[in-house]
This record gives sequence, structure tokens and C-alpha cells, in this order.
Amino acid sequence: MSRTVYLNGKWLPEDAAKVSIFDRAFLMGDAIYEVTCVLDGMLLDYAGHAARLRRSASELGLTLPLDDDALLKAHHEIVARNQMQSGLIYLQLSRGVAERDFVFPPKDTPPTLVMFTQAKDVLNNRAAETGISVALLPDLRWGRRDIKTVQLLYPSMAKMEARSRGADDAWLHEDGFVTEASSATAHIITTDGRLVTRDLSHALLAGVTRASVLELAQSHGIEIEERAFTPDEARAAREAFITSATNFVVPVVRVDDVVIGDGHPGALTQQLRQQYIATQRATALAPA
Repeated sequence: MSRTVYLNGKWLPEDAAKVSIFDRAFLMGDAIYEVTCVLDGMLLDYAGHAARLRRSASELGLTLPLDDDALLKAHHEIVARNQMQSGLIYLQLSRGVAERDFVFPPKDTPPTLVMFTQAKDVLNNRAAETGISVALLPDLRWGRRDIKTVQLLYPSMAKMEARSRGADDAWLHEDGFVTEASSATAHIITTDGRLVTRDLSHALLAGVTRASVLELAQSHGIEIEERAFTPDEARAAREAFITSATNFVVPVVRVDDVVIGDGHPGALTQQLRQQYIATQRATALAPA
């Protein structure tokens, strides 16, 4: 069955939705995106994703053509139109259609706003049961990683390089410290039970799931250190995991050739995943 997608205020079958070859997302990578998870037909962590979307737009001077109420309504409507119970909503906002030029077009250029869904069983994730392996790779992305742009070529290259090394994903590093995974936030649990995750800056994206998991950990008395950690600290960790809207909390059981802990998902990581799912289900946004 063809999906129904949103394009500039219209609901269209996916094969009828067309974007100009002169759109700046295509020509210049001049666009941002956001991903919201859907479970039981409801939106998870929506407020955080909406806030991050507006921040990204503000940082690049992009105009989001929907106000808060209309944006939320569009998210609920795309779920309903596609009868989606579990999966993801991708939103992309570009600066719009203009002649190719490094200079931004006039501010009154209409932006391009796209939304589409991907059905996915977000709960039954084999990686969450077995854990994943990561390869350490240099972080060669641009400096403003705090903005969720569509500039995803290097993360894709890093993920493919990790796969070529027999790993599931990459953890990126620069100046002697881990920044984040190719498309997720990196965390470790030290041998004495402290949760260490990098502090927010231009070096990494402010993960919405990261924030929710840290809040959960703090409420359960887990000591948190928001600071950069080294690859050696990662290899010596008792547990390690990633967080993202698409995968929630997923254990990391190997970094390069070093096994983390006993090579199985750690107890604290599994606990945080279960608590995150339970909390998000209890607070998910249903249609009004």
C-alpha cells in the first residue's frame, strides 16, 4: 500500500509527491530534519523533537511554515492517514527552490516542508537483545553537529567503514575523545557504576532520547558525569550503550576488538531501556 506523505501543505500518495531539482536541499544540503518515534499510534518524546526542530531552523535562519499546533496536528494526521501503530515520522525542512548559488535566496523564498513515515517494529529490536559492536573512527564531519542537518554523507561513510571492519556501527572521535555514534549518542558505565556521556556543545547533537534517559537515570539515583570520555575509557567500561529516537537504548558489547564487560548487554543498560519504554508509553501523545 502506498504511503501518504506531506508536501508543502498537501497530503499526497508517495509517488505523486515531487520536489524541484532546484531545491536547496538537493543542490546545497541546505536543510534540516527531525525524527519522531510512534508507538501504539502515539508520539514519543514529541516536545523534545519539536523544540530541537525549531532550534535547528533558528540556527540556520530557516522558516518553519507551521506553528506549534499545526505541526503537532500534522504529526498526528500522518499517523492516522497511514494507520501506523509503530514506526518513525521523518520531517525535512529546506530553504526552498532557488537558482543554484552559495548565497542564500531572499528571505521570502517559500521553504520546502516534507513529512513521511517508515513502519518499523520499534520494540522488537534484536540488537537490544544481543548488543552491537562499534568501530572507532575519526570524526570528519563539519563543526556544527548540534544542528540536525541533512549533511549525512560522512556518517553514512563511517557506518559503511564500520561494517567493512565487521562492526555494526561507528563511534567517532576527535582530539582524543569520543564525540558520538554515526547516528546516535554514545554512553559508558564505569566500573564503579557512573554513567558518563559527553557534555553538549557544537561537537555533537543534543539527543532527545539522551535527555530522557539521563533524566531517568538521575531519578533512579545513578551518578551522571557529563564530560568527554576517551576511547580507552570506552574500552575499559563496565557497560556501554547508544541512545536514539529510532532505537531507544541499545547495548554496546564490543569496541574495536575489545569486549565490554562480559560481552553481553549490561544489567543497567537493559534496565534503562525497559524504563525508557515504560515511561514513554505512559507519557506518549495521543490525538486530541
